[in-house]
Amino acid sequence: MRYRYGRWGGGADPLAPPVDLRAAVDELGREIMEGASPSSALRELLRRGVDGTRGLDDLTSRLWQRRASIQRRHRLDGTLSEVRQLLDKAVEAERRALFPDPSDDARFREAQLDALPPGTAAAVSELSSYDWRSSEAREAFEQIRDLLGRELLDQRFQGMKEALSNVDSEDVKRIQRMLRDLNSLLEAHASGSPDTPRLFDEFMRKHGEFFPEKPRNVDELIDALAARSAAAQRMMNSMTDAQRAELSALSQQAFGGIGSQLSTLDSLLQQLRPGEDWTSSARFRGQDPLGLGEGAQAMADLAELDGLAEQLSQSYPGARLEDIDLEALERQLGSSASVDARRLAELEKALRQQNILERAPDGSLRLTPKALRRMGETALRGVVDQLRSSQGSRDTVSAGAAGELMGSTRPWQFGDTEPWDVPRTLRNSVLRSGSMSLDVVDLEVSETEHRTRAAVALCVDTSWSMVQDGRWVPMKRTALALHHLVRTRFRTDALQLVTFGRYAEAVDIGQLTALEGVWEQGTNLHHALLLAGRHVRRHPDAQPVVLVVTDGEPTAHLEPDGDAEFNYPPLPRTLTKTLNEVDALARLGATISVFKLGDDPRLAQFVDIVARRGGGRVVSPDEEGLGAAVVSDYLKSRRKRR
Repeated sequence: MRYRYGRWGGGADPLAPPVDLRAAVDELGREIMEGASPSSALRELLRRGVDGTRGLDDLTSRLWQRRASIQRRHRLDGTLSEVRQLLDKAVEAERRALFPDPSDDARFREAQLDALPPGTAAAVSELSSYDWRSSEAREAFEQIRDLLGRELLDQRFQGMKEALSNVDSEDVKRIQRMLRDLNSLLEAHASGSPDTPRLFDEFMRKHGEFFPEKPRNVDELIDALAARSAAAQRMMNSMTDAQRAELSALSQQAFGGIGSQLSTLDSLLQQLRPGEDWTSSARFRGQDPLGLGEGAQAMADLAELDGLAEQLSQSYPGARLEDIDLEALERQLGSSASVDARRLAELEKALRQQNILERAPDGSLRLTPKALRRMGETALRGVVDQLRSSQGSRDTVSAGAAGELMGSTRPWQFGDTEPWDVPRTLRNSVLRSGSMSLDVVDLEVSETEHRTRAAVALCVDTSWSMVQDGRWVPMKRTALALHHLVRTRFRTDALQLVTFGRYAEAVDIGQLTALEGVWEQGTNLHHALLLAGRHVRRHPDAQPVVLVVTDGEPTAHLEPDGDAEFNYPPLPRTLTKTLNEVDALARLGATISVFKLGDDPRLAQFVDIVARRGGGRVVSPDEEGLGAAVVSDYLKSRRKRR
């Protein structure tokens, strides 16, 4: 069998790597934790793009650059300039032929040429019946008719100018017949004639060579013609009044009198497709002249660029990246742009199909548990990296080194105290070297954990100061890391997340991740500790652990009727009720560790009292070290309970 290999031209690269959903989920999570909704986070991700794939903003910027380039580079008087050059050439050749002739007829003809009006269209019209002496002049003047006819046709039928590079009398007759039949077909369709399908089939059999688009019915034919005709009209709108008048007059000089037929065609198309853009214009300010056909194509390109920009903006209801016309994008920006757009569409589709985003009952998007697990894994990995780089914290990396086997293994790292997994270590050696020659890279250790059960309450401050001072995202990342650690390594522990601002609330990890910062006065630690106490009491067989993250002293407390009383500076009653809950938790055997953010001296005094009365400690991490501090404290609490 023989095989031939060539460049792939059938769309996306079949050997391209799959869309990296892990990186996409991390980006979504970061945006959501900063307060964006999942919908807006997804839009922001698609706008910026991901590694190796340009986003919608970049593609849109390139579209506008191309649009500006077309308008800066070109001007629309190319056909007028070319007609003027041919006219001057004809008149000059005629003068050279008349000069040697001493007859009165030659002088009369020279006077006619001298009296030609200054306008190009008027001069061409006056010379239309002139009997040329010079064959060179006659040929140049005939070229004007041919040029105008080809340009007018190319303006309405793309590619016609090149197809009619040499126009003879038979070509003119074929074009005249086609235009007559086309206008008759459109008139029949406009009147609702039932014979339209038959007339269309007959028309395509006779004149299909003029329509490379190969329309399948009259509506597709009208769509193609109307788009081109509208572009031609927008080009005329973009000209000066003088240029527009000149071209309108010159169109009547085109070969075969096709100007009037094309005017009829334009009127029919405007009637059949009023929704096309027939009225707008554009400003061209360059030096490169465009003919009528080229100008119409430039206007069509501008319209296509505008349409692509709207598709890339995704600002209309029900927008999807699958709406983007990839063929049009490739025409305007090249194949790399269509590949980027296709990969973004695949990313959006994969996020929805692979259970990363789901619809909530109210119709909004939200992250699925799978996405939250991925975000928690990333947050925990960052915490572990910080712990590994911290001096003297080697023992916190491997929780429960002297505990019970978990059934999983991992490669040995310097400082590990877990037992070796001998079968896997020997297997690695054989696979690596083919013999029993052990190397450090072969070593695997068995992961262990303590089976002590804990009831953990993580209370996080959600007052406005946390948002204002840049502690909002580190707080959420900390909760994600702790949640993931408990769910994957210490599944028997019971974790409760409690947020507290003016009021406190027990939330799940999804609610906390999507929580938006709102302006709200009050730090109700009293209510948060009440909820933490309820959680501890629900698990009497577990060791209670309470972790508090806050950047301000308590300024609110809960009254018996359920209302929150706020005051700053704090009322003595607020501090008393808060410390009473600290004492109640201490009586339950709970240790309360406070993670103090910021340098408020009043907060420092208060948390020192809490630590002494709650049997815990005070940690003052920076925002980036918050996660490592909380996870480390949690792990140390578990080791104390061996």
